[in-house]
Amino acid sequence: MNFAFAIAVGLGIAAGMWHQPFVLGTAEMVSQVFINLLKLISLPMISLSILSTASGVESVAEIKRLGRTTVKYTLLTTVIAAITALVLFLVIQPATPGMLGEAVSLGAQKGYLDYLLASVPSNALQPFLDNHVIGVLFIALLFSVAIVTLPIEQKRLLHNLFVALFATVMKVTGWIVAIMPIGIWAFVTLFVRDVHGGLEVQALALYLLCVVAANVVQGAVVLPLLLRSKGIAPLKAFKGMLPALSVAFFTKSSNAALPTAVQCSVENNAVSEKVAGFTFPLCTTINMNGCAAFILTTVLFVATSNGISFTPFDLGMWVVIATIAAVGNAGVPMGCYFLSGALLASMNVPLNILGAILPFYTLIDMLETALNVWSDSCVAAAVDHDLAPASSLAPVT
Repeated sequence: MNFAFAIAVGLGIAAGMWHQPFVLGTAEMVSQVFINLLKLISLPMISLSILSTASGVESVAEIKRLGRTTVKYTLLTTVIAAITALVLFLVIQPATPGMLGEAVSLGAQKGYLDYLLASVPSNALQPFLDNHVIGVLFIALLFSVAIVTLPIEQKRLLHNLFVALFATVMKVTGWIVAIMPIGIWAFVTLFVRDVHGGLEVQALALYLLCVVAANVVQGAVVLPLLLRSKGIAPLKAFKGMLPALSVAFFTKSSNAALPTAVQCSVENNAVSEKVAGFTFPLCTTINMNGCAAFILTTVLFVATSNGISFTPFDLGMWVVIATIAAVGNAGVPMGCYFLSGALLASMNVPLNILGAILPFYTLIDMLETALNVWSDSCVAAAVDHDLAPASSLAPVT
């Protein structure tokens, strides 16, 4: 697949420089089809991943204390990851307003207060029709809370339904990923056509630097500080998790690394079996430090490149939005990429520049997945420290 991506990029560069009307017209049609496909699967993916997870929870008591503590550290680390990405973006400044040409019409941009107000819809289908990510998250979370309180028989029925629907969406996602090289060719072709020196290679390199640096700072500075605050040696904890981090890095899947992560946490880092057994599956769903950094950096980069400027209030709101969106991402393949595209689409921002980012996303995804699992292990260790007296209870089944 990586070889196919490389071929697609090369052909896209050649086609973009060729300037043949028929080729460019074909690229425009193909790119629009892929943009529509990304929009088609992104919102069902978000909502069904949350609903399938929530419907599998056995009882409110099961998640009350462990869940509260886990969510506290998850939100803390995810917010810090988004803030770190914002600071690096403002310092490095990879994009300047309108460097891709004309700015997006201000009339097409939604005010953030209006955007947040629409997060509480009057119609359950409206957020899906309007491509409103936060509204979809709100509905999914609201229904999730309600599902947890249902009788066990009804809960199991809904769980089987949502798991089957989510598996269906993931099957469609797999098909789209399989033909993604065609989309990459179209995106790169239009990207090369539209650049005309406007977006330098340096700008893309600085964007990648922002994303990588945000992950490195989070993994090497922020998370070790969390461990030190609990009296845990960061280097020892890191060495204990190396097998799981290696699996996460090379598979690009937090879910694939889950069994190894739980085992390493219990056997190497002395986290209780109960805490590890509860915290890691939950964190695999909601603890997405790398995703928050990627979403924030990508949205700001693409939007700024298309002429959109952000006030300090706007930037603060995007920290919140990136955090919520990252929590809603269930560690699915290319989930952060799809979420970023959905958020940009909801702002009516052209998505062509995402095609230039896509060839590099494999490496970004590897780094982010390893960071997410490392963050999961740090959260598990912090929760185990805080709930040490309760950790001797029987493991949650």
